[in-house]
Amino acid sequence: MKLIIVESPTKAKTLSKFLGSGYDVDSTKGHIKDLPKSKLSIDIENNFMPDYLLLEKKKDVISKLQKKAKNANEIYIATDPDREGEAIAKHVEDIFANLKFKIKNLKLKRATFHEITKQAVEHALNNPTVINRNLVDAQIARRVLDRLVGYKLSPLLWKKVRRGLSAGRVQSVAVRLIVEKENEIKAFKSEEYWEIYATVKNEELKNNNSFTIQLIKQIVKTKEQADKILEELQKAKYQVSDVKKRVVRKNPYPPFTTSTMTQTAARIFGWSAKKTMSAAQKLYEEGLITYHRTDSLNLSVDAVKIAMTFIEKEFGKDYLPGKPISYKTKSKSAQEAHEAIRVTDVNRKSSFVNGEYGEEKLYDLIRRRFLACQMAQAAYSETTIDVSAILHPTSYILRASGQVMKFDGWRKLFNVDKEVIILPEVIKGENLEKIEIWADQKFTLAPARYNEASLIKTLEKLGIGRPSTYAPIISTIQLRSYVEKKEKNFFPTSIGFAVTEFLVKNFPDELEYSFTAEMEEDLDRIALGKIKWQEEMKKFWIPFSKKLDNVEKTSERVKIETEKLGKKCPDCSAGELVVRVGRFGKFISCSTFPECKYTEKYLEKTGFKCPECQIGELIVKRSKKGKKFFGCSNYPNCKHATWKLPKKE
Repeated sequence: MKLIIVESPTKAKTLSKFLGSGYDVDSTKGHIKDLPKSKLSIDIENNFMPDYLLLEKKKDVISKLQKKAKNANEIYIATDPDREGEAIAKHVEDIFANLKFKIKNLKLKRATFHEITKQAVEHALNNPTVINRNLVDAQIARRVLDRLVGYKLSPLLWKKVRRGLSAGRVQSVAVRLIVEKENEIKAFKSEEYWEIYATVKNEELKNNNSFTIQLIKQIVKTKEQADKILEELQKAKYQVSDVKKRVVRKNPYPPFTTSTMTQTAARIFGWSAKKTMSAAQKLYEEGLITYHRTDSLNLSVDAVKIAMTFIEKEFGKDYLPGKPISYKTKSKSAQEAHEAIRVTDVNRKSSFVNGEYGEEKLYDLIRRRFLACQMAQAAYSETTIDVSAILHPTSYILRASGQVMKFDGWRKLFNVDKEVIILPEVIKGENLEKIEIWADQKFTLAPARYNEASLIKTLEKLGIGRPSTYAPIISTIQLRSYVEKKEKNFFPTSIGFAVTEFLVKNFPDELEYSFTAEMEEDLDRIALGKIKWQEEMKKFWIPFSKKLDNVEKTSERVKIETEKLGKKCPDCSAGELVVRVGRFGKFISCSTFPECKYTEKYLEKTGFKCPECQIGELIVKRSKKGKKFFGCSNYPNCKHATWKLPKKE
């Protein structure tokens, strides 16, 4: 009997479907070893050695695997092909190495595959490798680094900001991005400007196709300027000064990486990164898509051939490009041995997985994106008409642009329902008749706040985080109440402002974006075996520990700004009621705390009446896992609850 060990029960079930009776597939159900939460568990004096312990809740799982190993002829560890998967593989190796009974000729084999299909798995089993110690070291380095920052910096925050706070190496930098964006928005001053338009048509009335033109090459900042131009345009003669026609071709988007998949799901479905990754995990474990934690744009030759065969059969030869399209990965750290995210069988149009995370919708999106990336360009006929408004000695240029799709190409799978502007046929020098002119007052807009898609895009651009960390970063900063999400945008809380202020002032290097990105690159170099992880820890720890001591002695305490409610405290009458943010969200307390310990619940109102009882109001609540939902303020008399607010009329 051959024993195959994976980390997920679902993955084990999928493998069992096509491996047959000669195999026993079982799972570790995640990590079996970890650093205990109760202490640092890093021996700094002994070359930063971590004290990994077997998880108490996994004792039965470990015992079961050990018994199976005793009776197995061969043992394959087939955990995921990344640092976490490699670390689990090493911990499995450890529990077998420490067996009290002997296993004859025990030779553990490592099987790695990027898709759970019969062909890929059989190829991996027939070509086993060994555990990649460099990847294991990279995972150890990340855990040690994050533990040192978190367990040493957090107590300092308790003393200097507020008890119960925690700091993270990457999360704190993500919060800084959101805080700095908010400061940029606060400092922004909107400026007035005007856009000027005219509606014109053929003077000879050859057709009744009027079209709209807009003033270009001039910036109009005030109403006075706009009125003056409108007055002149009223008297002007209109003539076509230029007509340009060209064919515009648009290339398909590349296949999905983790980053682009989470960004697209956020934009199209409004999904969180966590939801997208959970859905992708299920699809991967069911054998429906390739490994979903990747920053590579590489596609296997066989996969591309199968896709192109399908495209020709389904849509015709015209939808094939001249040759297979290859995409170059921009990320320096991308592992080209990995593939981009794609479906494992393009002929399967449905995932047949209807789970709680919308797997069906994500599967369809991944499938269409993969097929589209190997399809012909979309072609558009684009027309630009420039019109001169002539009033001697002054003249103005106004422009109209229109576009008509001539060949949909890859857009066959991603149809865009945009309003198509079709312009009439006009010739250079032709006179036009003015129908109407007008001016629209506009104001420059402040920079947009980060949402999940734009935050992930920025983190990736800065080199902060990796495919497996985007979703945890975003979840963590919300769970710690450093930021909150309102209408899909991130707003820093008072705690987020205070913590960022303290960290940037006292740890400017560690909070610098380039420093964090460089640390990520160092972890990548460890994974490639180019540097030793202990040397990197020493290089980081020596100056960091000195700074910790100095900041603790010399830094000032940061005051958390609170929202005042304009009401006196009912207990002491001396203080004022303010809104604070605690571990479980917002609450109301006395401004004189800790002298007065009065508190009450904070009701975050939505402005919607309860649709069930029509008496209470929908207010923001939190589930046991910290997820936001909306419930009736008339609870427990009314138990109405929903994940989504009603749409505004």
